[in-house]
Amino acid sequence: MSGERVGREDLMSLFEAARWAPSSFNEQPWRFVYAERGSRAWPGFLELLTEGNRSWAQRAGALIVVLSRTTFSRSGRPAPTHSFDTGAAWQNLALQGTRLRLVIHGMAGFDHDRARTVVGAPQAFAVEAMIAVGRPGPAEVLPERLRAMERPSGRKPVAGFAFPGAFPPGA
Repeated sequence: MSGERVGREDLMSLFEAARWAPSSFNEQPWRFVYAERGSRAWPGFLELLTEGNRSWAQRAGALIVVLSRTTFSRSGRPAPTHSFDTGAAWQNLALQGTRLRLVIHGMAGFDHDRARTVVGAPQAFAVEAMIAVGRPGPAEVLPERLRAMERPSGRKPVAGFAFPGAFPPGA
């Protein structure tokens, strides 16, 4: 990433795209808490990341903590699809970011417990992931070991994850 800030208009466009994701009973359980580069919250968000993620995400324009409400707001009963629904919102956000020619990178490598504290999330919410958002930058700014990861990774063939009738042994 280039280290440039991501404009508020672009960030709001990402969140608007996420808003339209489908969800069980239209609960929209996702929450995105963000820190813009240079903001007072930025250092605290950056410190949540593992060293490996921090080494490149420090050049992001924004960092986002993704959370999901684990219960239905109407009844207080467990919402079994909260993570699934939040994943749909994340995908919409990522697609919109690609459309805006931004780099959008989801991460699991961060301190989930500290993230809850840093963003002040109530216990009714699960901390799901973090997202780095930025403008593309030259690969040369990355540490050598990360440059090779800039190429798309291989994908499983469809037959490796889609099965007719039953889940096969060993899959």
